[in-house]
Amino acid sequence: MNIAILGAGSIARSMCQTIRGMKEAGRPVSLYAVASRDIDKAVRFAREQGVKRAYGSYEEMLADPKVDLVYIATPHSHHAEQVKMCIRHRKPVLCEKSFTANAQQAEEVLALAREQGVYVTEAIWTRYMPARKIIDDLIASGAIGTPRLLTANLAYDVERKERITDPALAGGALLDVGVYPINFASMVFGDDIVRVESTVTKMPSGVDRTENITYIYADGREAHLMASTAFNSDRRCVVYGDKGYLTVDNVNNPAFIQVFDKNDRLHPVQHIDVPAQITGYEYEVEACLRDLAAGNLEAAEMPHAQTIAIMRQMDALRAQWDMKYPFE
Repeated sequence: MNIAILGAGSIARSMCQTIRGMKEAGRPVSLYAVASRDIDKAVRFAREQGVKRAYGSYEEMLADPKVDLVYIATPHSHHAEQVKMCIRHRKPVLCEKSFTANAQQAEEVLALAREQGVYVTEAIWTRYMPARKIIDDLIASGAIGTPRLLTANLAYDVERKERITDPALAGGALLDVGVYPINFASMVFGDDIVRVESTVTKMPSGVDRTENITYIYADGREAHLMASTAFNSDRRCVVYGDKGYLTVDNVNNPAFIQVFDKNDRLHPVQHIDVPAQITGYEYEVEACLRDLAAGNLEAAEMPHAQTIAIMRQMDALRAQWDMKYPFE
């Protein structure tokens, strides 16, 4: 599978590392092409990362018949337009989170994908990782009893980056880092949310800096979530049950999971290390390999309906905060 990367920033470099590692492990993937609006940038990127072809135009890369899959690694504000461009060229797409800037864009993009019969999936890597099944299996086994509440946080000190501060780029904490705690809550507790309470502080540009979010579910469970671009957090998740609780060391890229009895918070009764990985991105690429071979149009790990549901949740939060992007 010849993989082409649309965008030549830092996350694109991580995907290059992933594809090289997968190829070394014998997987049928090739680091085929990269496109940037600046041909010199694309050429430098290709030389540094060992990419075969460099393009100074997205359209030119998408016209290449040898491209089998396009990975989109650009700011959220550009995703809808770029995924549509790929679909019109009949190119399968793995698009970075957040999938689009809002739910309306996501609905339009995925409707076009269905109409054209083109595979599209969101690259929210935690949905594809082995940690997800480990957590699901632990909860299903009754290891912590009946789950009652979860907490998850993700914060990075990243406000020096234009894509974080600029409203025109759909900046702010929510779409960049808040999407991970929200997805964690969705994976563990589902989406039957009956009430949402939140607080937010904003940057001078008007986008969200730090948010605290509480989801209350129909069965009385709660999720307490925090995200920020103003500082670094411990990234920890906890799922509390009536017999104990489990901890995940990092909502963004879990390394281990521990289970505790409710009466002993010092000594875990289980410690499970997540399998060694290349970067963690390989699981989403493997899903694409599987789905394209099977003729699927969406990934089981992140169905289109789930992508839209998460986008709607984030739209509702922004509505609470009276926060719109300039292009909306």
